[in-house]
Amino acid sequence: MSLNMWVDYKKAPNLMLAEMWKEVLESEGLPVRLLPEGDILDYGESVAFRVMVPRGREHVADEILRKL
Repeated sequence: MSLNMWVDYKKAPNLMLAEMWKEVLESEGLPVRLLPEGDILDYGESVAFRVMVPRGREHVADEILRKL
């Protein structure tokens, strides 16, 4: 899937929290992409991350998180 098929769903302040959101959503079958805020070269533990889901599937992510 190209990046224009993905939408921002959440922002995580660091990689650890982004990975936790990813694990929760993917455990329910929803694909997730993580991208660092700013330049991809800034990738690191303490950088904020964009948690992205496929366009049109945001409601699925909402339902998954509502069950927590």
